[in-house]
Amino acid sequence: MHKKAGFPTAQVLGFLGSLLMTFLAGAIALRTSLSFSAIMWIIGSLAILQAGLQLFMFMHVNEGDDRKMQLLNIAYMVFLVVVIVVGTIWIMSGLHQTH
Repeated sequence: MHKKAGFPTAQVLGFLGSLLMTFLAGAIALRTSLSFSAIMWIIGSLAILQAGLQLFMFMHVNEGDDRKMQLLNIAYMVFLVVVIVVGTIWIMSGLHQTH
């Protein structure tokens, strides 16, 4: 089933939303007097929201026939990201303690 070709309103709104989140993160980082920890939590939350927005708007995660496979691929991707990030922090903190 093909959609009628026209102006890509959803993609433009997704792009504008991504830009808004990027500029908001920059403004929070540069212009607030919040603690470093609070700034990192806000920027991290905005990054996760932006990744989700881009998955649905530009990578068409919600389209297609095999949604279970798409969900499994996303779960695997999240698992790999968590392993890489936690492993990197673990190794770097261990190196910091030994030197």
